[in-house]
Amino acid sequence: MPLSLNPALWWQRRILAQARVRIPPGIWDRAWGGLPLLAGLDAAESQCLRDLAILFLRDKAFEQPQPLALDQADQLTIALQACLPILNLGLDWYRDWYAIILYPDEFVPEREWVDENGLVWVANEPMSGEAWEQGPVILSWADVQAGGVRDGFNVIIHEMAHKLDMRDGAPNGHPPLHRDMNDAQWARVFGAAYTDLGARLDREEETALDPYAGESPGEFFAVCSETFFELPHLLFDEYPEVYRQLRDFYRQDPAARLKPL
Repeated sequence: MPLSLNPALWWQRRILAQARVRIPPGIWDRAWGGLPLLAGLDAAESQCLRDLAILFLRDKAFEQPQPLALDQADQLTIALQACLPILNLGLDWYRDWYAIILYPDEFVPEREWVDENGLVWVANEPMSGEAWEQGPVILSWADVQAGGVRDGFNVIIHEMAHKLDMRDGAPNGHPPLHRDMNDAQWARVFGAAYTDLGARLDREEETALDPYAGESPGEFFAVCSETFFELPHLLFDEYPEVYRQLRDFYRQDPAARLKPL
């Protein structure tokens, strides 16, 4: 190994070189072809996303409490979607957690918590995904498969957005921002949009954004993130300032891949 080459970089190059031999082009084609949200990526972006997906699969364990017959293309399908938000951020944004837990369908988390009044609550609602602070990401495989349609719903991106939000603590809709971004502006933009959505939901209006975004600021950020990648023009039309903040945060402009805004 050349002394001038960073050991971590050398190891990544070795992993990528081995993967290019182990993964036939047909497997890549099957995984990539089933993800219309990747349309518009240029050659450099596509290669970067492939490399991130390989490193993601090396870094994260896949656990299946109920066995699933996942093949190589299935795992790549998950990894490609998981890495799309960090395409221009890097895998380090997903550090400090090491597993994806997959269930065949919706799951009911066995969890209790105590509220500020001392009451004990038990989680008993079926979920399609969940992200634990400094813990795993849990996904329903049935809902992952539903991500093959570009309809604004993407459980993987949703939960990965929560993971990014959790990098500075509990998910509150305000992830750690880049140095060239303004925290006060982020809070103003997201706060105004969240308040607007809540008021519209209270009036029982139809909203372009999934009503689940009104559950909390953390869910608003996650739903906006999946919409940003899945249906970017819808988010831009609904909340253009939110779109611009996410464009600066993710260092991507999905709408521009389809047509200039």
